[in-house]
Amino acid sequence: MSEEVKESTEPHVRKDDPRSHVLSDPASKPEDIEEKKGAAAQRVVDPDYLFLEAPREKEFITGSEAAKESIRRANVDIAIAYPITPQSETMQQVGYLYAEGYIRDYYRGEEEIGVMSAVAGASRAGVRVLTATAGPGLMRGIEAIAAWPGGRLPSVLLVMCRVVNAPLAIQPDNVEISYLLNAGGIVLHGENQQDFYDYPLIAFMVSEKPEVSLPAAVAVDGFFVTHARNWVSMPAEDLKLPMRDCYHEAVPMMDNENPPIRIARDAPIQKSNFISYQMHAAWQQEIWAAQERSKKWLSRWLRGLIEVVNPKAKTMIVASGSAVSQSREAVRQATERGLDVGLIKIKSIRPFPTQELNEALDHAEKIVVPEFNYIGWLSKELKAAIDRTDRVFAGPRVYGGMTMPTEMIIDAITNSK
Repeated sequence: MSEEVKESTEPHVRKDDPRSHVLSDPASKPEDIEEKKGAAAQRVVDPDYLFLEAPREKEFITGSEAAKESIRRANVDIAIAYPITPQSETMQQVGYLYAEGYIRDYYRGEEEIGVMSAVAGASRAGVRVLTATAGPGLMRGIEAIAAWPGGRLPSVLLVMCRVVNAPLAIQPDNVEISYLLNAGGIVLHGENQQDFYDYPLIAFMVSEKPEVSLPAAVAVDGFFVTHARNWVSMPAEDLKLPMRDCYHEAVPMMDNENPPIRIARDAPIQKSNFISYQMHAAWQQEIWAAQERSKKWLSRWLRGLIEVVNPKAKTMIVASGSAVSQSREAVRQATERGLDVGLIKIKSIRPFPTQELNEALDHAEKIVVPEFNYIGWLSKELKAAIDRTDRVFAGPRVYGGMTMPTEMIIDAITNSK
């Protein structure tokens, strides 16, 4: 357990959040508890307890509703939104949380660049901030999003992937993740509704760690996850994460002692000279080093950066997002046919689990990488990370909103060289 946990009459309860009311306070009377609503009726608990130990119950809900329940327990200060399908429904659900008193402020921006810039301002001010986008919305806001890591701005961006390319479409296609891979932030890719509950909570805690201090994107494949229902296991809704500790991060929050002008850090960085180049280069290195430092916490709370099914199989499927679910079924069908097939689910795309993949794939003779995009960004990442890339079959791929029949994966297993 974290050393920050204070002593309490009830295990795991934190009393160091001045903006919360602890239900287990001996001074609280039953009638007082009954009057508390929303965030005031929640107990602040240690992340280890919420993620790994708290009893859970299952509900059959959509991905958007799962994200809502995640944010209910996230102790969010402000959510900023701009509508775009398929994320609009999720942020509408977050709006209900604001009305119920679980979020302290909520508003709709005028367009995506404005939203992403407002997120930067909120994060600099030291509050916990959430936003979401999808497809063309991500493309419109990417300039501001790419500046977040350099500002060391903890925040969470929910990405409900959809087609980016013309002609206009709203169907699932996760090519947009490729645009986030080299921006410097953390990128998690969820498989299902359960991941869309778990990952945002974990993203908040990891992004705010002092040695990390980076934004985190949690992506899922739109509609396949957001609008479909599945069983989601969740702890009680009267639990929530501790508030953001903004005075113990890589860059101080913006206040009267740290005015905006100090964000520039030093005057020479604004000039075109050798000192400027060196400073920028060192800062870029630090951003990527911070990403690597996040592995410790991601691995702990995600229960590993990867999940391995049938680890000794000679043929291994490597997938992320919704392609994992299709691959699970493909493994089941392949096993029925007498084929020896395993599966690796990649949970974290940034930081990329290079060491874990090399260890899990060292024995494999064939590696199949199914993807829901045309360019095959995951297979390219994999080839850059592992030895003996001739084992990798980059596909099958579907895109533009097409589904992926398991027959395509099995065909790749049996026919690829």
